[in-house]
Amino acid sequence: MKKKTHTKLIREGRYIAEVDVELIETADDWSPYLSVEDSHKLDDVRNALKQRDLRAALRLARVYSLTPVAA
Repeated sequence: MKKKTHTKLIREGRYIAEVDVELIETADDWSPYLSVEDSHKLDDVRNALKQRDLRAALRLARVYSLTPVAA
């Protein structure tokens, strides 16, 4: 079993979050996969962004505000 750090992006409305998780690589067919804790972390960040609770999201991830660019 090998673990590798990976950054997942979550976009919700006008916010995007970078969440650091560990991918677990094994020899089975389901590899690579996330731990249960990391999958809960992704859900928690997504829910916090949906509720616009930036403080909660910032405890778990790096959060950015998206601004449209007019052409």
